[in-house]
Amino acid sequence: MTSVASDPTVSPWVGGLLDSFGRKAEDLRISLTDKCSLRCTYCMPAEGLQWLAKDRVLSDEEIVRLASIFVALGVNSIRLTGGEPLVRPGVAELVARLSALDPRPELSLTTNALSLADKAAALVSAGLDRVNVSLDTLDRARFAELTRRDRLDDVIAGLHAAAAAGLNPVKINAVLMREINLAEAPELLEWALRAGFEMRFIEHMPLDAQHAWTRADMVTAEEVLTVLEPRFTLRPIGHIANAPAEEFEVLDGPGRAEWAADQHRVGIIASVTRPFCRDCDRLRLTADGQLRTCLFAHRETDLRGALRAGASDDELARMIATAVSAKAAGHAISAPGFRQPDRPMSAIGG
Repeated sequence: MTSVASDPTVSPWVGGLLDSFGRKAEDLRISLTDKCSLRCTYCMPAEGLQWLAKDRVLSDEEIVRLASIFVALGVNSIRLTGGEPLVRPGVAELVARLSALDPRPELSLTTNALSLADKAAALVSAGLDRVNVSLDTLDRARFAELTRRDRLDDVIAGLHAAAAAGLNPVKINAVLMREINLAEAPELLEWALRAGFEMRFIEHMPLDAQHAWTRADMVTAEEVLTVLEPRFTLRPIGHIANAPAEEFEVLDGPGRAEWAADQHRVGIIASVTRPFCRDCDRLRLTADGQLRTCLFAHRETDLRGALRAGASDDELARMIATAVSAKAAGHAISAPGFRQPDRPMSAIGG
């Protein structure tokens, strides 16, 4: 029998990976590691977490093999995440191997950018298409307080290196917290517009290791707009394709003559108050090889175990298709009895 991965035209799932609600899974997030070089207060404790043992983490060969199966089943976009993906040795080499898949998926990476200045050029040469950088503040003291590391200059250098290497548009993800950095949102947006970066504000989701999240403390999309609209003229664009961000064109605002990019946009990812579950096309592969069909899922499919037990590409493909077919309608954060996933974001992969 011809394997799914060796011949993308051979697939029992004509039309792609469909769930029972008619959604097609085309976007795969692959976590390269659960380790991170920052200790953001809303993500993990100061001492960090108990990291995965090395033998539990997928090897490059295992990642490439599984990615080839996903691509053969219709996945056309792969994002490398963590933890912090750039702490994994040989990331550029892995990107090169993924960019050689046929058909070639779009390749992107989410990073805290601490080491991006040194690696951006190599990543582009290897085939990386886009990058998202997490940055919640431009204030040095606040950055050190939030991340427990005094590394703001390294992040800024990484952003400019990414843009210079051609990873455009460089997107910046900021989590806003009411008493910490919400008031800084207009400053962040103005700075991003001047630099030619695309700013995106994200509602804080219940994925912290401490399980301290409460909806009452979360800054909502409406609050973000309330802070931005007195200074910026925004025109709603909506969601583009299946992207999670609700996009707004920035028509006017402070320093308008000095804005750098041709397109001036800001995005808001309102996963809690304005969920986009009905259009979700995402799957997640954790660093230890577990397939998750939802960020908030409590059920995982053990692809690593099957792969290491000798499963064929076709057997792995059927496991993937079966998991996708059972994907839930939504994350149910607002439903009574919602329970936060046991794994935090750093262990799942953003």
